[in-house]
This record gives sequence, structure tokens and C-alpha cells, in this order.
Amino acid sequence: MKIESLRRLRGPNVYLSRPAVVARLCLGDLAGVETADVTGFTERLLRAVPGLTEHHCAAGTPGGFVSRLRGGTYFGHVTEHVAIELSQLIGRDVSFGRTVGAGGTGEYDVILECPVDESPESPVPGELFRAAIDLVLEVHGGAGPSAAVLSHRLAGLAELAEREATGPSTRSIIAAARRRGIPVERFDDLSLVRLGWGHRRRLAWAAMTDRTSAVGVDIAGDKHVTRRLLDEAGVPVAPGGAAATVEDALRLLAELEAPVVVKPRHGRQGRDVALHLSTPDEVAGAFAAVGGEAVVEQQLDGRDYRVLVVSGEVVAAAERVAAHVTGDGVATVAELVERVNADPRRGPGHSRVLTRIDLDDTTDRVLRRAGLTRESVPDDGVPVRLRDTANLSTGGTSRDVTDQVHPDVTRLCQRIVALTGLDIAGIDLRLPDIGAPLQPGGEPVTAGVIEVNAVPGLRMHLAPAHGRPRDVGDAIVRAMFPGGSDGRIPAVAVTGTNGKTTVTRLIAHLLTGSGMRAGVTSSDGVVIDGRTVQVADATGPRSAQMVLGDPHVEVAVLETARGGLLRRGLGYDWSDVGVVTNITADHLGQDGLDSIEDLAHVKAVVAERVRDGGTLVLNADDPWVRSLADRPRVRADRKRLVWFSLDPENPVLTEHLSRGGAAYVLHDGWLVQATGARRMPLLRLAEVPGAYGGAALHVAANTLAAIAAARALGARPENLADRLSEFDPGVANPGRGTLFRLGDVAVFVDYAHNPAALAATLRTLHRLWGPERCVAAVTLPGDRRDDLLAASAQVLADGLTRVVLYEDTDPRGRAPGEVSGLVEREMRARRPQLTAVRADGYRDAVTEALRLAVPGEVVLVIYEKWAPIRAWLTELGAVPAGGTPVRAGVAALPSRHAAHRPTPAPVRG
Repeated sequence: MKIESLRRLRGPNVYLSRPAVVARLCLGDLAGVETADVTGFTERLLRAVPGLTEHHCAAGTPGGFVSRLRGGTYFGHVTEHVAIELSQLIGRDVSFGRTVGAGGTGEYDVILECPVDESPESPVPGELFRAAIDLVLEVHGGAGPSAAVLSHRLAGLAELAEREATGPSTRSIIAAARRRGIPVERFDDLSLVRLGWGHRRRLAWAAMTDRTSAVGVDIAGDKHVTRRLLDEAGVPVAPGGAAATVEDALRLLAELEAPVVVKPRHGRQGRDVALHLSTPDEVAGAFAAVGGEAVVEQQLDGRDYRVLVVSGEVVAAAERVAAHVTGDGVATVAELVERVNADPRRGPGHSRVLTRIDLDDTTDRVLRRAGLTRESVPDDGVPVRLRDTANLSTGGTSRDVTDQVHPDVTRLCQRIVALTGLDIAGIDLRLPDIGAPLQPGGEPVTAGVIEVNAVPGLRMHLAPAHGRPRDVGDAIVRAMFPGGSDGRIPAVAVTGTNGKTTVTRLIAHLLTGSGMRAGVTSSDGVVIDGRTVQVADATGPRSAQMVLGDPHVEVAVLETARGGLLRRGLGYDWSDVGVVTNITADHLGQDGLDSIEDLAHVKAVVAERVRDGGTLVLNADDPWVRSLADRPRVRADRKRLVWFSLDPENPVLTEHLSRGGAAYVLHDGWLVQATGARRMPLLRLAEVPGAYGGAALHVAANTLAAIAAARALGARPENLADRLSEFDPGVANPGRGTLFRLGDVAVFVDYAHNPAALAATLRTLHRLWGPERCVAAVTLPGDRRDDLLAASAQVLADGLTRVVLYEDTDPRGRAPGEVSGLVEREMRARRPQLTAVRADGYRDAVTEALRLAVPGEVVLVIYEKWAPIRAWLTELGAVPAGGTPVRAGVAALPSRHAAHRPTPAPVRG
């Protein structure tokens, strides 16, 4: 049994609304073997991992999985449950899992939930799967791993997970943002997170934001500059100065009243800080330990306090207590430290709310000053100090004193952050009592500011050892997003089989007419405020995040395709508007999709992830799209449902309107907005760019869907006609029904690659030129199933008399000539008299199709990539046609589309 592949679904997906990881397992020799076939397997597994007895599995109650084990289940399913249990054992709280067949014999996809803020690049899920596989194989082969071996492996996994997790400060900010509904995206394994979208997005790195002053950070990072700046402003600071040499340090000792403190000028987290120094040897030794420039200050008496200021507001205060243990008269200092470190709240570094206490040279020095060693046995109840500094990073603890802060202290701290220019600061004070008034101007200084910290740690406030926790993450988020803002911009998600790219571009065009800067993803690339920033198939989550993370974007219009959604999940949590254009047979046989029902299940994710109160735009003429409205997770009662249709008599449409609903419909040749009994004509179909006088009815459907989405986001109906008339398909929607002229022959270029799209394109050409006057140069993608290629071939045979076939440059796993050969055979079987020619590449294919055409005819070009086709047509002398290409004597539309403007109807009742 082994892992063949591993992929991360970074957002909502077809399995659940949270991130997940999908492991493709090959069971190898265990293929077809069930747990009941292996004597004693279940009992050995439960001895090794007893927590599995509580797993529900499909039964929905504890013990359900054990019943499956005893009754017989496949080993992919066993691996799923073991991986979940191992995750729980290392403190990584996940519970969802699923195992599904992957098509091949003994191949399964095992899906496991991931913590929502775990890095998409985290190695933890893969290591958990490997550990689960190893354990299952060991249990299958014998007694299984010993408790010691399993414990060691779990410890390694726990350490890895802890390293990859966000620290408490970042975690508190993320949690506060999520409670507000603010989108959060973590960057790699860093503490850098993006909160919000587009022009409302903000960045935070632990307790530092994108508005934190770089000057303020540099000031706080230089302890000498900080103390000078504050001293000159009349803020009480400890007397002292900078020391570049040991001689400077000894001079300051002589000038100051001992004891003194020596600390690194640019240090942090209490490292190499030495207190209670009175002799030249002590100061010289401390200076040497710093290893560079130092600050020597008079040591102030009093208690050690940290005050957290966010945007000028004191939001928390804590008294900090240095790392210490309390004697019991029996245990040594080293044993007491070991007991303290057993507290599950303590861990290495900053990963937990408290840090482990290390016994090192600094500890030994502090103990010696008290006449103790690590092996000393303190009397019962006697506290033993292990550090001079009270930093949490060296094992200290904290006591919340927020409610005790005197107004004098509050004003002092507010003044300090104003002087340093920091939006978030932790101010370290030595005071007799933080609840007492400050003594103005007294000499000598007995209380004052010790340090100003940029990017202060929040742990002491989030989980103090004593006192009330303070939600300082929420205070930071409130400062970043005032007024209750959720940091979001309007977002539209567009999916379907055909027309997605056109609808996406139309929506963006309509919305930018309202003055909004749009970010757009489509199968051709990413466009920000009208400029292409990436040329690629940009319909997956990474491209969506590129748009949502751009600070210039005011509205996001995101084409969301099947491939990206299945392989990587959605790139966003919710949209304001979801559009589903249609669902027809395409891409079947890929990514585990075997039927249109499977395809509808994938597309439904876009509909399900429209926020409560948002708008869902659906095609009433498509039965599979109609079925989405009945899915439980779509919850139409919590979304505004808007239909579009080419048939004003569509029963779904009429029933919806009878209940006062909204729809967009083609009626008597007009695009009409319908609300209940009211009708508002918007634009004649014949005037819609790219509709070719109304011949392209699929363009009508695309335009209705785009109007519905734009209106849902506030586009004004009186502006729609003008804005639509400004849409130039040749520029804004190239390669989708684009018309050229080459002498007396028209060239119609389109990206139709499935039976439904080809049929719609051919219907348009038949209306314009007639069914006998069309020639085609066609390529079809090799990653389509044979039956879909055959269906496309039959559509081509029914609609054409002359066809030139050529191959994609990327055969997508097919042998050279395999696709064109299959299509040719199917076409000839359907229409024996058909003229079918196979060409070598798009150049020869287009040239041959033009040779077969006579003046007044049209050549349809179905392409693989737009840019090469466009360049070749230009080289041949083709020019954009524009207008409506109708031969003399050929009507553009059936007569019913030439009707008068519908009269607006009043609202009834």
C-alpha cells in the first residue's frame, strides 16, 4: 500500500466547506482484501490505537467503525480512520474523512479534513498518511508497533504540526477576523496573513499590520534611540546610555547608581539581558555576552508590567513574573522545573500560550546569586527565581491587570505610541503599582519606561496564568476594520459548461460601467482594471486569490471551472452572486466524472457557496441547472433566486414570476427584466454586440445571465443598453464567435469543443448563411471521452458538408492522429457523402478550408489556442468584419424576432 499522489483542496470543495487533502492510495497486495479476511487484525489494531473504538463511521454512533472492521472493510477506509485518529492524538483537531473508489483496481481517494488555517504547503497531512499506512501494514503483518515506537512517531508528528501552526498572536487575529466574517488567507507557513479582499484587504504579520510605521519599528528596535526620544519628550526612563565598548559600559557603571542592567541595544525577547549587576567584572561579563553594542541602565525597582496599546487605545495590561518554581522540600530545582514544563500549556518557542523553562548558563547564574544550584532542594513554599527578566519567551508567566490601570498610566502609554509612531505597541514599565498615580518630575527616577516593543507578543494577554483573558486579537481586527466592516468586496462566481468566459467578461464590462475597478479571472487569464496581468487558464483558486488579493480591485468576477474546483477547491469562501450558465456533457471521464449528474454535483458547489442574502442566477431552460435549486445546501429560501430564459413561456419562469420573483427573459426579440407582473424592456437582441442581428441565440442567454448578475450588484437598468452597446466582442471577448472577412469569404472563429457548443455555433451560421454554405476547420481536445468526441462528430456531420480536421498541438494523452481519425470515422458513418479532409496543423487546416469555400460562404474555425489562429488569419489578410454578416436575401432571424417593443406592464395588486 502506498500514496500515489497528494493534493490539497484549499477552500470549499465537493466534499465539505472547509479545506481538505486528497490522497490517492494504491492498495497493492491488499487490493480486494477486507479486514475480516485477516485473522486478529481488528483486535491488534484496536490495541495499537484504542481511540478508534469511539469513531462513528457511517453508523453515526461510537463503535460504528469497529463494526465495519469486524464485518469487513477495505484497507483504504482503515487508513482514513487511522489518519484521523493520529491527527487527534497530536492535537490537530479534524474529524471529517471519506474514502471513495478512484477507478482502478485497488485505487482509492482518501479525503481528510485539514485545519482551516494550516498552510497549503504543510507537510503534516502527507506525514500523517504515511504514518497511518505504516501502522496499518505493521498491524496487518503482525503485532503492530510497540507503544514506545508509536509514542516516538507521534511526538515527531506533533512537533512538526506545532512548527507549521500559527503562533498564538496570529491565531488570535485570525480567529477574531473569522468571527467577523472577514476572509483570511495565510501565506505559506508564515505568520503573514491577508485579511479581507481587494481594495479593502489588509495585511498582518503577528501583531504588526500594513499600517505599522517602519520608522516606529526601527525606533523600537534600537533601545538607545527609544530611550533618548522618550527622555527628550519628558517621559520617565531609566538613566543610562549606549556602550560600544566594555570601557563605555564600565564608565556608565561608575556614573550610575548600582545595580545596573546590561542589555543588547538591538535585542529582543529578553535574550542576553543581565540584571542586578554591581561590580565591574559582572558588567564586563554581561557586555561580552551581548556580543555587540549594549545599553547600560540603572535598574529600577518595582513590578514588571506590559501595556498593550492598539491604535491609541490601551486594550490590555499584564504584570509579568519571571520564570520560577516553588519548593516542596523534597524535589530538586531541576525536578521542579521538569514538573512545571509538564504543563500542557507550555511548549517550545511561541507555539503555545506558555514557553518551556530551559536550564542554562543564565539559570545557573541566577541560582548562584541566591546560593543555589540545580540540585538544591528548596524548602516547602519557597519561590526560586530562575530568570531575571520576566519575558514569556524565557518561561515567565503573566497576571492580567487591565482593569487596574491608572488613568495616568493610560495617558503615558498613549503619549509614548504617539511619539514613536506605532499603531500597535507593547510598552514595558517598571512601577510600584500600575493602579497608582504617577509621581511627576521626581528625582531620582524610581519608575519608568523600560522598553517599547513593536510587534509585541500577545500571549500574556490571551491566556494569562492568573486573571481574565483579553481578546486582544479582536482589538487589532477592530482597529484594522473599523465600523464593523467585513473587509469584503462584491464577488461574482460564474460556472457552467459553455459560455462561462463570455458571461464573465460581460459582467465585468457592465460593472465597470458603474465606475468599479474589476478583477477578472477567465480561461484566458487574469485582468485587473482592464489590464491583463497573467495569460493562462485562470479559472482555479490561485487565480481567484490573485484577484481577491489585489488592492486595486473593487469587484471580483471569477470564472470558476470544474478542473480547478475538483483539483484545488474554491479560491474563496462565499460569493455575493453565483451564475450557472448550463450543464451539458463535457469533460466526462476526467477527474472521476462519469455522468452529467457528477458534473452537476461539482457545479453545485458554486451555487451552494453563494452567501445568505446573495443572488443565485440560474438557467431555467437547462434541466440540470434547474435541479440545482432543489439541492438542500443551495437553500433557495436564504438566497435570492433569479432565473434567465429564452422562452417567456417556460413553466419554471412563469411559476417563479407568479410568486413575485425576478427573471430575465428573451421576449419578442427584446431582452426583458421581469419582476412579478412587471416587464421592463432593456435592449433589442438585434442590437446586442456579437448576437449578429439576433442569429446567435446563445449570445442572448449569455447576455441575460450577465445582466442578471450585474443588476444583483446594483447596475442601473437605464445604463445597461448603453453599456452593452459599447461591448466590442472582437476586443473584449476575442475568439468567442469572432468574425473576419477574407475577400468574399467570411471566417467565423469560435472555441466550441463539445456537442452543445458546436450545435449552438452551427445554428447561428445556418441562420446567417444557410446550412449548405458552411465549411469548417475543426480540432477537438484529446482529453474528451470517445463517446463525447463521437457525439461532437455527429453534430458536425449534421451541420456541415465540408470539414477539414486537424490535431491539437497538445494531444492530451492521445496518439498522433487518433482524435481526427475517430472524428472522421464518426462523421462519415453519419453522413457518407460528407467531404472530410485531414490536415497537418492549424495553418494547413485553415488554408484548406478557405480553398474549399466559395465566395459568399463562411469558414468556421474551431481552435485550440487563440493567439496562433489570430496571427495566422492576419498573415493571410483576414480583417475583423464587424456588423451583421447576412447575405442578400437571407433573413437573420425567424420572423417572430422582428416584433415590436414589449409594453411595460404595471405591477399587479
